[in-house]
Parts: sequence; structure tokens; C-alpha cells
Amino acid sequence: MQARISKSALLTALIALLAPVLAQAHDEAPSLPTVTTALSPLPKAPLPDLTSPKLIKPAKAVDEEAFREKDVWGRIRSGYAIPDVNNELVAKHVNWYATRPDYIARTTARASLYLFHVVSELEKRNMPTELALLPFIESAFNPNALSSANAAGMWQFVPGTGRDFNLKQDAFKDERRGILASTDAALTYLQRLYDMFGDWQLALAAYNWGEGSVQKAIKRNQAAGKPTDFESLADNMPAETRNYVPKLQAVKNIVANPQQFGLSLPAIDNKPYFTAVDKTSDIDLTVAAHLAELSVDEFKALNPQFKRPVITGDEQTKILLPKENAEKFHLNLAQWTKELSTWTTHKITSARESIGSLASRFHTSPEVIRQANNIPQKSVLKAGSTILVPKISTSVSRDIAPEVADSATMAFEAERTSAAKSANKGYKQAKASKSDKAAPVALVKARVSRDTAKSKPHRKTNH
Repeated sequence: MQARISKSALLTALIALLAPVLAQAHDEAPSLPTVTTALSPLPKAPLPDLTSPKLIKPAKAVDEEAFREKDVWGRIRSGYAIPDVNNELVAKHVNWYATRPDYIARTTARASLYLFHVVSELEKRNMPTELALLPFIESAFNPNALSSANAAGMWQFVPGTGRDFNLKQDAFKDERRGILASTDAALTYLQRLYDMFGDWQLALAAYNWGEGSVQKAIKRNQAAGKPTDFESLADNMPAETRNYVPKLQAVKNIVANPQQFGLSLPAIDNKPYFTAVDKTSDIDLTVAAHLAELSVDEFKALNPQFKRPVITGDEQTKILLPKENAEKFHLNLAQWTKELSTWTTHKITSARESIGSLASRFHTSPEVIRQANNIPQKSVLKAGSTILVPKISTSVSRDIAPEVADSATMAFEAERTSAAKSANKGYKQAKASKSDKAAPVALVKARVSRDTAKSKPHRKTNH
């Protein structure tokens, strides 16, 4: 204690002795120019409570908050998780896309309506976000795309696979084209394939080629002591499947750095483009578009699954609308005083019910009935077919029953082919001839053979 007091007293005395010297040095120092800056007073914020639950967030919540600061393209780039492929096929497809900026512009413009939803669904499932680019190579993001194999929609489901994943396909709707239903089915299918093969590249090959085909290719390579990764199996794949993963890689590369390839991507806001509106009662497609203050084409772009001019309502029916248009839809619907639907159904009971007679009965034209039901010219409806016809009385206000909509089918009487018509004509001509008893059989066979050959179209099958 005594030592501490001595040191303190000594320090005090030293400061007292040096004070005059320090003051003189300060007075002789050159003065610096004074700069005056007007500063706003800083807000006096209280210190945060570091124990507050609001400040304690799991890592995933922080990541999601970071995602909200980016556009949709940024979110896709951040979630790339499938191993890259780098080969000549990738370079070939990158070059193809890079030299077609108009194609990229059209495809990304369509994609801008749907990408936020697809990316959000992938993130919910912890799936690689580059899978959101798969419709780029499947359909160019066109939900109305239809392949030669009858695969439909943005994700290109064939009818059977669509039914396996509960995509309803009936006379009134085809959910393979619907944005919500088809995206859910596609991601469920892709996840199932990944769980089966444990490899995203093989899962993609199976999505294109079929899981059975990929399994057989794996077994062949295993039996030969060869690797079973995608590139090792590629030589045994059809050309379309062999190019499938490289095409996706090419699109990934372009999205990762579009400027490198002389391309630009449209900004896609990181917020939902559309919202779902429940529709439990029937409504004409044109009326729905009118109430939402959209053109029919704009409405169909978000609701391509509806095949007829009326949308049948039930507890599962949803229509998609841009958020601001959904608000307009509800406001306009509340003030609407006319019929929401002007269509009902009619079941054909006899082949004698022609399109012309039905048009007269329902006070319309044959063209209206054909267009509403996609009935080709000169086709004859089979008995049992269910078609749309205009309501002829305001008393017919009932909606189309869900069971009718679900079971409605439409079939046509078989047309007589040109070969059969020619054969019949030849038979009559031969029968009239008395000069050659063997002529009928020979003439019929000759005409059938010749006319059948003429009537067969050449069809190119895409695999």
C-alpha cells in the first residue's frame, strides 16, 4: 500500500513540472484548416436485448432472409447442387443457345410467370434449384406444349405417367398443363427417381428415358464391370437422353453467367407473380378473364389446364391470377349481376343427333358447338358422348355436376377410309362386269393394296 502511494505522488509531481512546457508547444504548433460538416444527429437507439427470441434465428432462417434480397435468378444460382458436366455436348448446346438470343428472350419471358413458384417449391423440398430450369429444355416453359409422344405441359407428362401422379385428364381439364398440379407432380417424380438411383444425373435420365430403361443400363454395366454413372451409361442411351443432362448443364452455365455468352436475362422480382383463387361454382373462361381485367390470352397463360369455354367449379378448382388482378376479380365479382356461366352439358343418345340438329335445338350455330368442344369438321359424335351446349333458358342455372365433368367423354364414329371407299367402289364395278367372273376378287385386292399404300402418311417419330 505504501509503495502505491509513493508512485501516485511521484506521477502527480511530474505532471505539474511538465505542464508549462506542453502548453508552450501547443501554442507554437501550426494551425490546421477547419472543415465544418453539417451532420444529422444519430438516433439514440437502445442497446438490443441479445436474449430476445427475435434475434435468435436458426441458420436456415438467415439463409432465407438473404434469398429475399436477390432476384429469382440469384436464388437459382445459390441453390445449384447437381455435379457439373463438362464435355463436348455441353459446349455444343451452350453455343446453340448463345447464338439464339431471341429464343432465350421468348423462353425466359414465359418463365418469368412461373419461376418464383417453381423455385419456392424446390426450396421447400430441399431439392437442387437448377431443376427449376428443366422446363427450359422440356417445353421452353410453354404449358401448352404437346410432343409427338402426346406428352403435355411445361413438364411434359405423357397421359399414363400423369395419371400415376394424380393429374386429372378429362373432357374439361388436363392438369398436365396446370402450373400448380404439374409442378407438384414433376418434383415428386424427380425426388422419387433420386431416391431410387441416389444420383441426380441418373434421376434426370430416368425422367426422360424411363426408370426401367436406366435400371437395365445400370445392370448391363455392372455385369460388364463398368461404372454406372451418367457419362458411363451415356453411350447406351438414346440420343435425346444422352443430350438431356448436357442441355440442362448448358442452361445452368448461361444462367450462372449470361454476360459471358453475350446474353441477358430479364429481371424476375423475388416475389410471387400469381395467387390462387378458389372457384366453387361454374364460370365462363371469358367472364373470369373479364372480371380479373385480363385478356383471354393472359388468363390462359396462368390457367392452361382448362380445355373448354367453361371452368367447372368444385372445392378443388383454383384459378391463378396476378395478385393485383385477384383483388380486381373479387371486387368485380361482388358487383356482377349476370350469369357466370352460359354453358351446360348434353349427352348424345343417338348417332342421329347431328351437330346441325343440336345447333338448331340449342339456338346456336354448328361452328359454335364444334369450337366449344373441339369437334373436327365432318366428324360424327358417337352415342354416349357428353358435349357442351349453350344454356337456352335462364331457368337452367344449375352448375355442371362434378360427377358429370369427371366422367364426360367424347368419341366419334369411325370414318370410312379412302381405301375402304375405293375397295367398295371397285367391288361394285367388278360385280357389274360380266366379261370376267374372277374380276371382283382381283379388282378389290388390287384397289385396296394401291389405295392403302397411298393413304398411309409418313410419320417421323421423335425419341
